[in-house]
Amino acid sequence: MPLSNNFQSITEDFSYLDGWEEKYKYVIELGQALPPLDNVYKVEAYKIKGCTSQVWLKIGVNDAGIMSITGDSDAHIVKGLVAILIDYYNGADIAEISANNATELFAAIGLTDQLTPQRAGGLLAMINRIMHFAEKVDK
Repeated sequence: MPLSNNFQSITEDFSYLDGWEEKYKYVIELGQALPPLDNVYKVEAYKIKGCTSQVWLKIGVNDAGIMSITGDSDAHIVKGLVAILIDYYNGADIAEISANNATELFAAIGLTDQLTPQRAGGLLAMINRIMHFAEKVDK
């Protein structure tokens, strides 16, 4: 799966930013730009377990096998992580999702090393939910 233009832009922006304070501000800005998630999806069925903060992901797939994701969080940085995941996976072919685990991408831009253990665990829980959904639908 080629990186989406949005995600490619994010990785390039990360390479130009100096220091982690600037990078965290950028992640927060990405989260602030997310469209609001309808409150009907802010329920247990869409909640990601394993996150310290509250995170909800609505994951779907259309008839052509293309994934769509929307999400939200009550924490600024985590909401930015949600935005990055959405930029990476949204619009991807469901059959290719399992070959493209976002943990490697977060590591490549250096973000994984900068997250607290709680946030890293929450990020992994979000990625696992997306991967599990893709595997279940692809069968």
